[in-house]
Amino acid sequence: MNLSDIIYKWFDDRLKISELLPPIVKHPAPEKVTSNPLYCLGGTAFLCFLILAGSGIFLAMYYKPTPEEAYGSVEHIMTSVPMGSLIRSIHHWTANIMIAAVMLHMIRVYFMGAYKNPRELNWVIGVLLFLVATTFGFSGYLLPWDQLAFWATKIGTGIAGSIPIMGPYISLILLGGSEITADTMTRFYAIHVLILPAVMIVLLGAHFMMVRIQGISGRL
Repeated sequence: MNLSDIIYKWFDDRLKISELLPPIVKHPAPEKVTSNPLYCLGGTAFLCFLILAGSGIFLAMYYKPTPEEAYGSVEHIMTSVPMGSLIRSIHHWTANIMIAAVMLHMIRVYFMGAYKNPRELNWVIGVLLFLVATTFGFSGYLLPWDQLAFWATKIGTGIAGSIPIMGPYISLILLGGSEITADTMTRFYAIHVLILPAVMIVLLGAHFMMVRIQGISGRL
């Protein structure tokens, strides 16, 4: 018995992995899923999230979330950190791909009627996941602290502030005041690396659990 078998047996004796995993892991995928790429969009979005989490942890080791040091730290990542430019580019483009995959996934679900009974609640969770994904992109846009990031955030928070009744409160929460300042960067950074990942993991867990229980809907 090699070392990996010994380690597995140690955990299996205590957690009963061999009893718990097979019903989950060995669940066969329907033929429509394996033969139609439209059914792979949700998995593509999830893979993008995993890549973003890994690359984001790497970037967070070098990024400094202050107005004085943010741009310089991004420049340092791009020019001095080994493979920093590659990983930041992967992070950037994967974020765009994830949002596109989530949008296409929702379009597929809508036009195939997969949001109907008994999957209404899972559709609601999917909409929330889309909002979280877009908020991920928006909150990360300010972090380089350059002119493009500043004015994009100015426009985005202005749109949020124009929402009837709740707009001014949303704008205040995002900006930490009436203008984009160091407080805004701190809030966006906290939202981007702490709040949104936690919300995303909870929603993904609920989403996958419902898909596992209800199965994957076919065409109308």
